[in-house]
Amino acid sequence: MTVGNSLRQRIEIRQGDITMLSVDAIVNAANTSLLGGGGVDGAIHRAAGPELLAECRAVGGCPTGEARLTKGYRLPATYVIHTVGPVYRGRPEDEQLLASCYRQCLALAAAHGIKSIAFPAVSCGVYGYPVADACRIAVDTTVQFLREDKSIERIIFILFSDKTRKIYEEYLTGKSFSSHR
Repeated sequence: MTVGNSLRQRIEIRQGDITMLSVDAIVNAANTSLLGGGGVDGAIHRAAGPELLAECRAVGGCPTGEARLTKGYRLPATYVIHTVGPVYRGRPEDEQLLASCYRQCLALAAAHGIKSIAFPAVSCGVYGYPVADACRIAVDTTVQFLREDKSIERIIFILFSDKTRKIYEEYLTGKSFSSHR
């Protein structure tokens, strides 16, 4: 997918720690309980402090493909949008559920006046989603949303590894990334 300049200016690819970003909202690749876990989920819960866990208990969980909003507490981000990506099994519904995660996060952000949001590579850690496929779904879904909704000014895909960052950069700039599969 080639992204036009006006949209490209609203999307940024970075490598780093999502818990350090000063944005309106960061996205947590959560599990259905929302009570913390490993990877990004554990890092966000540790950085936000026990208040986040208490609010997540009150929320009562989140089904796969959906999203929930909480405060950011001790994070530089004002909010955390928790989304539960699919465990990758190679089924057609995996793609639908992952796209739904991004759509739901962006819709929640727009509904709450959030102007800047940062996403990790949802479902690419222990849930095993192939990075190149997940990247395509993430970027395509985000671009489609941005074409229809002008309220979100800045979207950051913040990736943990250099390899994943390169896959996202290449896809966003329209280069082939089949060699990364």
